[in-house]
Amino acid sequence: MKKFRKVLDGLTTSSPGGTIGSPSCGSAAGTPTAVPTPKEIDVQETLVSENFQLCKTVRHGFPYQPTALAFDPVQKILAIGSRSGGVRILGRPGVDCYCQHESGAAVLQLQFLINEGALVTACADDTLHLWNLRQRRPAVLHSLKFNRERITFCHLPFQSKWLYVGTERGNTHMVNIESFILSGYVIMWNKAIELSTKTHPGPVVHLSDSPKDEGKLLIGFEGGTIVQWDLRAKKADFRIYYDEAIHSVSWHHEGKQFMCSHSDGSLTLWNLRNTTKPFQVTFPHGKIQKDGRKESCKPILKVEYKTSRNSEPFVIFSGGLSYDKAGRRPTLTIMHGKAITVLEMDHPIVEFMVLCDTPYNNEVQEPYAVVVLLEKDLIVVDLTQSNFPVFENPYPMDIHESPVTCTAYFADCPPDIIPILYSIGAKHKKTGYSHKEWPVGGGTWTLGSHTYPEIIITGHADGSIKFWDASAFTLQMLYKLKTSKVFEKPKPGDGRAAELGEEDPFAVQMVSWCPHSRIFCVVGISAHIILYRFSKYEANTQIVSLEVRLQCEPEDIITPSENENNPCFSEQGSYSPQPHHQHAVSPGSRTPDGAKDSIPCLKVRDKMVRVPPGYQSDLVIQLLWVDGEPPQQITSLDINSAYGLLAFGNCNGLAVVDYLQKTVILCISTLDLYGATDPYQRLTRSPRRNRQSTSEHSMRGLSNFYSDSKKRIRTSYQSLTELTDNQQSIDMERSKSPTSDHVNGHCTSPTSQTCSAGKPRIPMGPEGPRLTRRGPGRPPFRKAQSAACMEISLPVSHTEESRENSFSRSRSSSVSSIDRDTKEAITTLQFGESYGRKSDALPTPCLWVGTSLGVVILIPLSIPTDHEERMEDPVTVGPSGAVQMLKGSVLHCGFLDYNGALIQSPYEVWRDLNALEDPDRQRRRKLVHFSPSSSQETFGEGHLSVVCSERQAKVFLMPSQSCLFVHNITESSFVLRADVVSLCNSVCLACFCANGHVMTLSLPSLRPLMDVNYLPLTDMRIARTFCFTNEGQALYLSSPTEIQRITYSQEMCDNLQEMLGELFTPIETPEAQNRGFLKGFFGGNAHTFDREELFGEAAAGKASRSLAQHIPGQGGVEGMKVAASGAVGELARARIALDERGQRLGELEERTALMMTSADTFSKHAHELMLKCKDKKWYQF
Repeated sequence: MKKFRKVLDGLTTSSPGGTIGSPSCGSAAGTPTAVPTPKEIDVQETLVSENFQLCKTVRHGFPYQPTALAFDPVQKILAIGSRSGGVRILGRPGVDCYCQHESGAAVLQLQFLINEGALVTACADDTLHLWNLRQRRPAVLHSLKFNRERITFCHLPFQSKWLYVGTERGNTHMVNIESFILSGYVIMWNKAIELSTKTHPGPVVHLSDSPKDEGKLLIGFEGGTIVQWDLRAKKADFRIYYDEAIHSVSWHHEGKQFMCSHSDGSLTLWNLRNTTKPFQVTFPHGKIQKDGRKESCKPILKVEYKTSRNSEPFVIFSGGLSYDKAGRRPTLTIMHGKAITVLEMDHPIVEFMVLCDTPYNNEVQEPYAVVVLLEKDLIVVDLTQSNFPVFENPYPMDIHESPVTCTAYFADCPPDIIPILYSIGAKHKKTGYSHKEWPVGGGTWTLGSHTYPEIIITGHADGSIKFWDASAFTLQMLYKLKTSKVFEKPKPGDGRAAELGEEDPFAVQMVSWCPHSRIFCVVGISAHIILYRFSKYEANTQIVSLEVRLQCEPEDIITPSENENNPCFSEQGSYSPQPHHQHAVSPGSRTPDGAKDSIPCLKVRDKMVRVPPGYQSDLVIQLLWVDGEPPQQITSLDINSAYGLLAFGNCNGLAVVDYLQKTVILCISTLDLYGATDPYQRLTRSPRRNRQSTSEHSMRGLSNFYSDSKKRIRTSYQSLTELTDNQQSIDMERSKSPTSDHVNGHCTSPTSQTCSAGKPRIPMGPEGPRLTRRGPGRPPFRKAQSAACMEISLPVSHTEESRENSFSRSRSSSVSSIDRDTKEAITTLQFGESYGRKSDALPTPCLWVGTSLGVVILIPLSIPTDHEERMEDPVTVGPSGAVQMLKGSVLHCGFLDYNGALIQSPYEVWRDLNALEDPDRQRRRKLVHFSPSSSQETFGEGHLSVVCSERQAKVFLMPSQSCLFVHNITESSFVLRADVVSLCNSVCLACFCANGHVMTLSLPSLRPLMDVNYLPLTDMRIARTFCFTNEGQALYLSSPTEIQRITYSQEMCDNLQEMLGELFTPIETPEAQNRGFLKGFFGGNAHTFDREELFGEAAAGKASRSLAQHIPGQGGVEGMKVAASGAVGELARARIALDERGQRLGELEERTALMMTSADTFSKHAHELMLKCKDKKWYQF
């Protein structure tokens, strides 16, 4: 525990020796405070570096770009491999594990060691990996790298320790699972086929052992050749040559027949008695044409042939549709007897697998479900019902139902909010699912002791909002809200919709939510804001709309004298809104020259609508077109339910709306915010130029959420992931519209200057220098460090030609600063109780405004306190009384009391406006305030203000406005996200930088506590969705379909093992059915086959060292340490080990007794023989 002591004189402060940065910061203009200030402030900081550790916790969502599927029928767990080398292992709800191959190579195939707690993965880099699943965090035990051959197919027989590996050359190798060493036994392709065959059979596409005899291996080659290889005799039993390429093979459980799927859309059934020709050939979807020929069909990529005791066999396959019908969706076909059911899928099928009751391939399979892995979904079909319904998926696989455009994370929410959201959302759930239990129910999971209510909110490109219950490392959707219902659907021929250039005009850009008051605010891509109130009752409502004209004129002539003599706020009075800030203009309003003017981007429904229970729209705010230019996108937002105010800003200015009275109380440009306190020198600007046509550039904001060259929003999942390295292609795309270097129509770097969207930069002419600002010198940014991949949704924009200077902005008086545009964006807004001026004795409602030039402006507000007066009298805005300076764009503002405790914003207690109240009782607003003086009577009035920018963090003392601490966070990069969060009953400042570093700083001293290089490269998606929350947690969108949650709390890392689910549970392997004497006698005794005798080193020798390289894994000792932390799992495993040891000892005792009996019998017979032959002569024998 460290104590910091600060001595104040009320005017200036000196930084203590332990702080980092400049010793003091100059305060803004204003009179010295007359309020007595405390002589000493004792802040006991309890957080130390040992309280922090960064690690991943859990990943939610659908695996991005899946490639492989596997299922353990005994443990009942499912594994999904992906193209990026990830493996997701799923069990019962709560059992969800993510593993990642270090190489990042795509996963080609997955093979469970059934009921052994292990998994084999085959990757595209021709490496096999063995994963240990007997621990909560699986780890690689062994790896085997093939050097000279490429892996194409793997097969692991049940209860076998030898893995068959087929290669691209057509060879088949054997790998020992226990030691992960290659056997010397190899089935060469030229030995498998006849010597007279002149062509190569192709890669191995199938391997399986015969259900009738495990010593027979069926090898399928891509070219159409099928060979049954006798492993004992090392020769081929039969060879089949077929004209069509083979994609898959499936056995009948008796081992007398097998079925193949082919590239021409046919299925062939082969009988082992006659392998010269197929027993049956069918084209399930091929019709006979008029000329008698079969119509051509697509390949059948996979087929499964499963038998049932009480019904006909199931033949399930994917593909095989005819080519004549274009645009048909992918299908899964289920043939059950004569009935053929075709299930159409929404996405292409990657893989499917039939789930059966038994793990033995020589028993009746009894299929009960089929798991279908699609490119963007996972479904399970119930085979036990004739209509084949699907199971309701308990996993959050639909996060990406529409592309995610923003996220918000709230930890330690009010406990009643989750049940009420769930009860409302449950009324709108889909029906028609199977009534049976979800078949993937393996693993164990218990609710940990360190749990609290958590909610994640995701905004989507189609305007929908999803609320998720994220408590206890799980994710379950609670409630879905569609913001597009507020507006009328844009007509295809609507000129406004066409000129917007947006395929998703309702896309959500940011959200603001108060869990206590249940006020919810949504900012859309079309420069609109929707305010929602929560109600448990349905209602008939008329949507109220406000239209705001928020447009500055940067080309007007502004001189320093004008700014100094004409401040926007008068010291005596207060600001009152002008009539032109609210408009009721017809949508077709245009200027005389034909340009659009005073019309919104979307049209709000003007009819009375009936809204269901849940979030109901209360107010819609839209920015208007001005002189043919679309409104700039909204870049910052804050709402306060206690004040009844909503503030938002963009690169043009700031607006404050009273949503209780439905009026605009402030609408002002950023330049006019300063008034007499403007820290910059104003230079003259050239006269106004003629406007250029901007219709082709207007409002193309959402396209920069994606970097797909086609700019197709609804099909741009892949474009969300990576940024192109081709600078030429980037430049070409930027010349058309904002792309990967822009977010929300603005520059990716928060340090760059801004300009109107779609207005090309015009080189300097003889008219004169542009208006610019000057201030304290700042170190220039390095362009190489803040590269284009650092995409963020911060509110500054620039055109293509200004990109060269976007990361090297300077406020010096150099000529380069004159060449830059001058718009200053509003980057952060924060309501709170503070001191608007140094002379204030008591805290009052204030609005903290942060800009892209590193300026913090404090605007005091006068709000009537009486309920009736608040609903009738206007809210007045006072002159700005404080201006502070930081390096880089301001990202966050927070407030602490003199004890270092976090001061929360005041809020209104939720009340249902649609509830039937007692008419005799007045409905008054109940407000909850957190005054800075409530917990610090001994220290007097005042509080600490924490302000963080993209380069710097500062702590100010209010109301003296003195800078107590300053810390330069980064010089080579910039901060993307910063938040003041609570952790371990204390607070800290958490920062996420563009170079991938996650940092925490103590408060108020700003000491570095943690600095971890977490992500090697930050792309647009991560930068846009990264967010911190309390209790040491954070999240980001790791892929277009997955949410990755992380923690930076040491306590949570220590308790992580008990909060995660167990993948492996001790289950006894089901016994094989008794085959009977006749079947065992005439069908061959497959159980006597010993692979060790054939593939072991003694019989087959060692494989060539150059063929494959064994790589020891890191999961051995570490895995045992991790597994040891789970007491229940360890005891269970110890009990199983003791049982196995006792069983082996019992078997050994029985064998010993048997040997002793045999020895006694042998001794007895030998003695009798000796007595019999004792008296005989040699010639008598």
